[in-house]
Amino acid sequence: MRLKILTSFKVKLNDQVEFIAKDKPSAARKFKSEIIGRIKALTQMPYKNRKSIFFDREDIREIIYKGYIVVYKINERENAIEVFGLTKYEDNPFK
Repeated sequence: MRLKILTSFKVKLNDQVEFIAKDKPSAARKFKSEIIGRIKALTQMPYKNRKSIFFDREDIREIIYKGYIVVYKINERENAIEVFGLTKYEDNPFK
């Protein structure tokens, strides 16, 4: 499967990295590197992670990383994984 990183995810990730970098730039680089590494690993086993708590669908899953939730959709028809969400401590972040 191929990865599609959508703009909605990129914006949230970059905002979070900038926020972390204000205190500790090295921690921000490590955060971004590790979260991207986990996303890349999805291509091998996309259904490995739990079904999303935000959507009642089997094809939408999430990765939990340091309290952050990365939400992605498995698009079997296009043989792609679409990473679209990043959240932490938000009520209804995808409404």
